[in-house]
Amino acid sequence: MPSRRILIVDDEENIGRSLRMILEREGYGVNVCRSVAEFQSHPDSQRADAYLLDMKLPDGNGIDVLRATRQTGAPAPAIMISGHGTIADAVEATRAGAFDFLEKPLSRDRVLLAVKNALEQSTLRKENERLRELVGCSPRMIGSSTAWLRAVEQATLAARSDARVLLIGESGTGKELLGAHIHNSSPFASGPFIKVNCAAIPTELLETELFGHEKGSFTGATATRRGKFELADGGTIFLDEVGDLHAASQAKLLRVLQEGEFHRVGGEQIIKVNVRVISATNRDLGAMVAQEKFREDLFYRLSVVPVRVPALRERPQDIRALAEYFLEDFCARNNFRPKTLDGEVLPLLEAYNWPGNARELRNVVERMAILSPGERLTRESIPVEIRVQREAGPKSTIQEARESAEREHILRALEESKWNVSSAARALGMERTNLHKRIRALGLSRER
Repeated sequence: MPSRRILIVDDEENIGRSLRMILEREGYGVNVCRSVAEFQSHPDSQRADAYLLDMKLPDGNGIDVLRATRQTGAPAPAIMISGHGTIADAVEATRAGAFDFLEKPLSRDRVLLAVKNALEQSTLRKENERLRELVGCSPRMIGSSTAWLRAVEQATLAARSDARVLLIGESGTGKELLGAHIHNSSPFASGPFIKVNCAAIPTELLETELFGHEKGSFTGATATRRGKFELADGGTIFLDEVGDLHAASQAKLLRVLQEGEFHRVGGEQIIKVNVRVISATNRDLGAMVAQEKFREDLFYRLSVVPVRVPALRERPQDIRALAEYFLEDFCARNNFRPKTLDGEVLPLLEAYNWPGNARELRNVVERMAILSPGERLTRESIPVEIRVQREAGPKSTIQEARESAEREHILRALEESKWNVSSAARALGMERTNLHKRIRALGLSRER
């Protein structure tokens, strides 16, 4: 991990030089700014691990600088320094969020102690936040099937290093869960875990989302903003649906992976980061490379350790444990009385194909829990599209088989859109009036 970064803002050249020498001898990385303007344009203005801020500056004061760092979300501790400090100044600095207040002339031991204490408190706060996340909402590795255990084992082995991991699997299989597991088991676990859904961000906004932007760099950029890579410095960035990246975005991502540096949109300062990259995709990136839809050099950069995440239909023996966990978790989160699954429910769940994988199973279990007034989830509480697949007998004609498949397909779209026919028609790629006709022809109706 890199040395801790200290940013000093003091207009007195001798003070800045002395502080730099004191801190660099202790192994810290130090930069010095001599004005508020220089601080604002410095690449470490929002990324330092601690700040030493002079109360009086040529174009402002240290307390205003401190407040500005807090407004932009920089959580690092700040130590105020002053040549003629008063109690009123110390009180104001404390109210603004300063960790400590030092008076000039500065003692070497006092400076080092203040910086050491500030960094230790910051580390403890971050660790406390991480532990709360682990205790409160850390996903569990549920499943005993060979396919799932193999994926977990490979992810755990990959976590020990800083190697980039590419998680490959259908939507809803648990790629994000495995990504979080890799982060929590890695040398980067004390840092942040930043998630980015590449498919959900418009192409024109992806660059500023990943790398940030400077104030005034485009219409609407009213303040400097740090991007996801900058926020993930010292931790892990999880790039979900990386196969959906546009060609221009692929090129910019490749540079970060090659050189570990970038600049914000509209900025000129080079920003260096130390970030562990985990990617996920439900696409065949190898085929996309062959079709020249995905850069070959980026593919090999991302896929140092590829891990295939199995679909739920490949691990039916895990459905019972997952369903029971989802039910228990849902009841606990919503203050429901504990509910259980009837014995006749599980065979139906295990026989279903689960095209939406574990995510679909969670949704189904939660729907059953909501719509079941009693404490047991029975066969009747299972959504009709799952019962139809299981209960439909052999078809005597091709036409009947075709209609059954169409019925299931349309019914699933209607259920997913909560019987909003217009939304279902869009999802199915057909006209709304035609969908109404097929609903009537197939005898579909909404269960109350």
